[in-house]
Amino acid sequence: MGIDIREDGPWFDGRAERAMKDAADDAREDIAEAGEEHALGLMGANFRNPTGYYESNVETSRVSSDTSLVHDNGVVYGAWLEGVGSRNRARPGFPGYRHWRQTKEFVRSRGPAIADRAVQRHLPEMRG
Repeated sequence: MGIDIREDGPWFDGRAERAMKDAADDAREDIAEAGEEHALGLMGANFRNPTGYYESNVETSRVSSDTSLVHDNGVVYGAWLEGVGSRNRARPGFPGYRHWRQTKEFVRSRGPAIADRAVQRHLPEMRG
């Protein structure tokens, strides 16, 4: 009596590896998109006199194979709006909106669940 071992399927032909890479890319993109939407939502809800210029400069850039960055393209008054600029220190200085700090916390807390959804979408490809 012998045992037959077949070496085929997604783990042997590369489909599972591709699916895992696709899941990681989707997770990175989904988390960045959620972060950008969250930051813009905070800006829309909290900015007192918005002109639209600052919000129009918010975008997501892929900075490496596994990292995306949501940023304001270096708008000169961005630090002031956030509340971390040198002009925020003077009394009674403007305290800032904290939209980037709140977004960072949002991504930190919700990122794993967002990533899990991306992985779940690719599990069928990993199973073959």
